[in-house]
Amino acid sequence: MSARILVVDDIEANRRLLQAKLEAQYHSVILACNGPDALEKARTTDPEIILLDVMMPGMDGYEVCRRLKADPLTAHIPVVMVTALSDTEDRVRGLDAGAEDFLTKPVDDFLLTSRINTLMRYNAVTSELRQREASGLKTGAMEDSAQEDVEGPARVFLIDDNPRTSARIATLLREDGHKVMTLLESGNMGDLAKERTDVLLVSLLSKSFDPLKLCAHFKTNDVTRAVSILLICDPLERAKAVKGLEIGASDMIMAPVDTQELLARVRTQTRRTRYVEILRERVDRGLELSVIDQLTGLYNRRYMTSQLQQYMHRAVMGGKPLSVMMLDIDHFKPINDTHGHQAGDEVLQELADRLRHNIRPMDVACRPGGEEFLVILPETPEELACAAAERVRKAIAADPFNVLSETRQIAVTVSAGVSSLLGPNDTMAELLNRADTALYQAKSAGRNRVKSLAA
Repeated sequence: MSARILVVDDIEANRRLLQAKLEAQYHSVILACNGPDALEKARTTDPEIILLDVMMPGMDGYEVCRRLKADPLTAHIPVVMVTALSDTEDRVRGLDAGAEDFLTKPVDDFLLTSRINTLMRYNAVTSELRQREASGLKTGAMEDSAQEDVEGPARVFLIDDNPRTSARIATLLREDGHKVMTLLESGNMGDLAKERTDVLLVSLLSKSFDPLKLCAHFKTNDVTRAVSILLICDPLERAKAVKGLEIGASDMIMAPVDTQELLARVRTQTRRTRYVEILRERVDRGLELSVIDQLTGLYNRRYMTSQLQQYMHRAVMGGKPLSVMMLDIDHFKPINDTHGHQAGDEVLQELADRLRHNIRPMDVACRPGGEEFLVILPETPEELACAAAERVRKAIAADPFNVLSETRQIAVTVSAGVSSLLGPNDTMAELLNRADTALYQAKSAGRNRVKSLAA
C-alpha cells in the first residue's frame, strides 16, 4: 500500500534523503522547506502522513504541528516529528503538540517503514469512516462533549507478567487520573469485553506468554480490533518491536519506561482510539437518520421503498403472499388548527407507538410523510392483512390521545386501505395505488374503517 507523504525540513539534503527512502518504498512524496510552506501544502495537497522536522528557523516543528491540529482541514493527518534531539522532554513536547510519533535522526529505515505502515493502517480506517460520513449525514465539527471525551482520562488494560513493573506502571497511570486494570489483578482478559478499553499496554518483555501472539489475537478479535496497542519494548530487541508494529500495534515505548513519555503516549493513543470510536458512532447515526423518520421513529419513505421492492422480489421468488396496509389519520388538519402543531406532533408519535405495539415483529412500519403511515406485511394474504388493519384501527380508536403534557385528550381515528401483490408482473406503483384507492374508499364511506378492493 502506498501513501502520499509530506516531508518538511529546512535542509535540502535531509528532504532529499527522506524522499529517496520513501520513494524506494513506492510512496508519493511532497516536499516543504519551512513551516508556512508545510501549512500551505498540507491544506492544498491533502497528504496522508506528514514527516515534520522540529528544528526549523522562524516557525519550528512544534508550532507547525499545533497549527495543523487546530485546523479542521488538517487535524486528521498523522504527524511524525523528525529531529536530532533525543531527550525524553523533546519527545513528550512533540506528542503533547499533537504528533503521533517521533523519529530521531539519522532516521532508521526499519523504524521509518514500520511507523509509516502503522499510520497507513490507521488512515485506512479513519479515511473510510470520514468518506462514509461525508456521503451520508454531514454532522459538521466535533461537538464539545465529544471533544471532552476524546481528551478525558484513559481506560488502560496493562498486560505484563512482572509484578514489580506492572505495579509501578499502573501506579503512574492512576496518579495521572487514568483507570487501569492489570492482568495480574484481573487474572484473565475477560474484563476487556465488559467495559470499553482505550489502550492495551502490552509488555514484550513478558515471559509467561507470547506477547506478539497476543497482539495478533487482539487485532483479529471484534472486541479489541479497534483498540490502540502500546508496546513496552526491550531496546536490544528491536526486531521484536518492529514485528509488533507490523502485526498491528499502534505505538511503542522503550524500557525502562520514562514517566512523562508513557503518559504522553497513552494520551495520544487514547485520542486515536476515541476519535475512531466517535467517527464510527457518527457514521452509524448518519445511516440511521437516513432511514428513520425522526419524529415517530418509524422507517421513512426512502427505506420503505427499498424494502418493499425487496419483499416483492422475495414473495415472487418464494411463491408467498405479500400485503401492504396504508393508514391515514382522519381529520388531522383540524387537530393542528385547534390544538396546535405540537399537539399534532404528539398525536403522530402516539399513533406510531400504538401501531408498533399492534403489528408483528416481522412487519415493517413506515411513515412516508405527513399523517400517512404504511405497513409492509410479509407472508400475509389480503384477508389476514385486513384483519391486521382492523386490529390496528381499533387500538387507535379505543382510547383518546393525551397531548400537551396530558392536559388535553383528543379522540383520534384512522382509515386504512389494504392491497396484496398479484403476481410477478405486479409493480410497486400498482400495489401502492390499489392500497391508496382502498384508503380513499374508506374515507368516502365515513372514515374510521378498513377497505380493500378485493372486499
